[in-house]
Amino acid sequence: MKSIEIRRHSIRKKPGDHLSQEGVTLARLVGQNLGPFDRVITSTLPRAFETAIAMGFAVDEQVELMSTYGRDVEREAPWPLSLAAYAEVVRNGGAAARYANELAAFYTKLANYLADGRAALAVNHGGVAEMGAVACLPDADHVKWGSHFEPCEGIRLFWEDGRFVDAEVLRVST
Repeated sequence: MKSIEIRRHSIRKKPGDHLSQEGVTLARLVGQNLGPFDRVITSTLPRAFETAIAMGFAVDEQVELMSTYGRDVEREAPWPLSLAAYAEVVRNGGAAARYANELAAFYTKLANYLADGRAALAVNHGGVAEMGAVACLPDADHVKWGSHFEPCEGIRLFWEDGRFVDAEVLRVST
């Protein structure tokens, strides 16, 4: 079985793009119990890249798709929503569904790249992480997945026999 861990970036200095010292500290703590990863991918925004580095991982690639989803998606799925609410928005079609399905296709390609038993890490943003996860497992019980992801939280998706088969929500207690 393969896995892809999707994490929201750590705490940033608002309204800036960079992590705060608190965010660096949180990412270091969370990173101590992660990995190893064969591939680490982040959005192109500094806070995602900085989160992966603070977690202790070299970044292999930065991907624009995971950086932002634009106004049309934001209108349909304003952050933050519960994972069940994101799933409902994705089921309704429209811009959010198209975007979520692009993310699912990206994660599928990433899973196919991995050797069996191996893992990848994707660090992106609130809304992006949730929509990608629900699109990968559209029939899951998203109510059980809970609320949106806080900083450094996310989900581990499990891939077997050419598809995503299960998930584990990853919460951070501070």
